[in-house]
Amino acid sequence: MPKWLRTLLVPLAVLALVAAACGDDPADPGDGSAAPECDADISVGVAYDIGGIGDKSFNDAANAGLTAAIDEGLVCEENTDSLEPDATGSNRDDNVIALADAGHDLVIGVGFAFSPGINTSAGDYADTQFAIIDGYATCGTACGLTNDGLTNVTDLTFKEHEGSFLVGAAAATKADADGCDTVGFLGGQTGPLIEKFQAGFEAGVAHVNDGIEVLVQYIGDDVTAFNDAVKGEALSTGMYDDGACIIYHAAGASGAGLFNAAVAADQLAIGVDSDQYQLVSAEQQPLIMTSMLKRVDTAVRDAIEQAGDGSLEAGGQVFGMAEGGVDYSKSNTELMTDDIITLLDDLKAQIIAGDIVVPESP
Repeated sequence: MPKWLRTLLVPLAVLALVAAACGDDPADPGDGSAAPECDADISVGVAYDIGGIGDKSFNDAANAGLTAAIDEGLVCEENTDSLEPDATGSNRDDNVIALADAGHDLVIGVGFAFSPGINTSAGDYADTQFAIIDGYATCGTACGLTNDGLTNVTDLTFKEHEGSFLVGAAAATKADADGCDTVGFLGGQTGPLIEKFQAGFEAGVAHVNDGIEVLVQYIGDDVTAFNDAVKGEALSTGMYDDGACIIYHAAGASGAGLFNAAVAADQLAIGVDSDQYQLVSAEQQPLIMTSMLKRVDTAVRDAIEQAGDGSLEAGGQVFGMAEGGVDYSKSNTELMTDDIITLLDDLKAQIIAGDIVVPESP
């Protein structure tokens, strides 16, 4: 809600409270419990990327963070707004500008592709704070963008390679146990971001058994690669046919194609971003060994809290394993056995301690 509108509504709200004092208590929902309070002094707009809400991955994780902030009272639900892009993401920047024009105090872009547009437009909205998941807008001209020294933009990034190392170790351990010498990696868009997932996964596999081959396929070279489940399924099927017994994806909504291929091949898959074991069909669920958890939800929730209390600073925030930004899921208790969990927790401790340094490039 725009600040000017909230200011106008204050006197009306006071009159409403006075009137309510003469009748029923508006804070009592009728079941004996008080209604939760929320911070009405902040409004938040979220612009999702390709795949939108319902991708069972990246965007859903961001939406979970917004929901958590609402549930905790960090922002009032009626003071939030969300926009989803078209199939190609061509209106991505238009959505950000629409949310800024609506007067939101914080606008969150869910995905690195928002960086150029926000780098260009943030200076026109001095009273709006912008946060970008996987962003690089504050890198400015050093990253080929237009503006340096932005004071109202925060890039929220992750050490995806660290979490990917753990699921790589899990894949290699399971492959060894099953007498398999080949695993696979399915990436979405080519480039340094998804290559961090690949690098970590390959390093985790090699840490357990450097004799295991890692097959690698990428869906495409632009952001539509994250929303092409048909190609994701075809590439995954090819890797299964070439001997992969487990495939890890970092492909957003395209990962649904991997899960379809896993069912057809009766082989295993590893999810990403969210705990995808909890999100897939009953037929697919037994084949989802684990997921690399990228806590986009935590980043979104924390950005809203910091914007509300005035502590959100321009620049960059990095969420690694030590910060609880990446992890792995244990939901599939049939496949995530105690020995694998013990191994991964030990590796996790070594990464946090700095004893294992995970590469960021394949």
